[in-house]
Amino acid sequence: MKFPRQRVEEVNVNLTPLIDVVFLLLIFFMVSTTFTKETHLDVDLPEASGKPVVKEIEVLEILITDEGHYSVNGKALVNTQAKTLRRALQELAGDDREMPLVITADAKTPHQAVVTAMNVSGLLGFSKLSITTQEPGAQ
Repeated sequence: MKFPRQRVEEVNVNLTPLIDVVFLLLIFFMVSTTFTKETHLDVDLPEASGKPVVKEIEVLEILITDEGHYSVNGKALVNTQAKTLRRALQELAGDDREMPLVITADAKTPHQAVVTAMNVSGLLGFSKLSITTQEPGAQ
């Protein structure tokens, strides 16, 4: 007995409807998008003679070496104890606790030295504390 062979139909994906839908979506978003044009006022500022006043802000800087030794505003401290650091900060800042405080530590500084500096500055009431970093590969 001879069975008739069935024809194998070729599988086709018609991309025309897909392209039509994409174009319709594109047109829809182009029409529905609103482009805002901000109005700008032209203002002619008055002129004045004189020089701008530049006020230098005093900053306390704690420098910590790779061995954990402290230096406050360029003056090295005699030891690495927290009370010595506290005394140095109190002498330089006086009663001004709003003065910015910057901690600059070497990358190989022991973690405890940085935590001690942060703890002492927090106990003294400094609220503007920042730590110096650098971008990768900036050396």
